Amino acid sequence: MFPDSAALLIIDVQKAIDDPSWGRRNNPQAEENIARLLQVWRQAKGRVIHVQHHSREPQSKYRPGQPGCDFKECALPMPGETVVTKHTNSAFIGTELEAMLWEGAHEQVVVVGVITNNSVEATVRMAGNLGFEVFVVSDATFTFDRRALAGTLHLAEDVHAHSLANMNGEYARIVSTAELESGWANVL
Repeated sequence: MFPDSAALLIIDVQKAIDDPSWGRRNNPQAEENIARLLQVWRQAKGRVIHVQHHSREPQSKYRPGQPGCDFKECALPMPGETVVTKHTNSAFIGTELEAMLWEGAHEQVVVVGVITNNSVEATVRMAGNLGFEVFVVSDATFTFDRRALAGTLHLAEDVHAHSLANMNGEYARIVSTAELESGWANVL
């Protein structure tokens, strides 16, 4: 179904993202879609890479040793699946991710996870700049309401849409879970 050159990259799907301090989010079905794609990828014996954020910020819910650092049930790594630990928003900074992808001949990267306008976008921009063909799954990513500097509230749906628009074209192609499930040929 998927070529050997395609890897599924799951970004920061950890329990910390459920903390109420984040506020209201969009795409409440994102975890279900991530789990669906993960199942499809596993059945196809495709390359799965889990990215786990280990924050160095003292108050972060993503700090190692806290329950929030653990993966959510929908994205638990299985034996043999790669886990990349990152300390910044981009999964390429200070990690071996780029080398792993090139060494595995993974020219295409399918990205799911959180937060759309933070770690997802930072990773996608770098992946695109590094020469990978990147696909962002719009309904398997999500973000939160954000306040602008002037105090205006921007709804998560709008923040998400703007982030996807930032990535679309130059850095990635935006696709849906259903498009990927219906076959790789449909997204190329």
